[in-house]
Amino acid sequence: MLESLFLLLPLSILFVLLIGVALWWAIFSGQFEDLDAAGKSILLDDDSAEGGEQAQNSQDPTATKNATDTKVKRR
Repeated sequence: MLESLFLLLPLSILFVLLIGVALWWAIFSGQFEDLDAAGKSILLDDDSAEGGEQAQNSQDPTATKNATDTKVKRR
């Protein structure tokens, strides 16, 4: 029983120090600067296919290519 404490106590202290260093790095490297940006980016993403639908309704083949190029550039 006592021998296991000699192993587990230093290991637990080492893990606490590593977690503290990781938290310190995350705070000072800017990981928590803008927490809402990732959630808002999903809502603000423009997935509308307006350009593609208009080009598909058109008989002009260059319109379809231009709409596809525009759609690819947006992503």
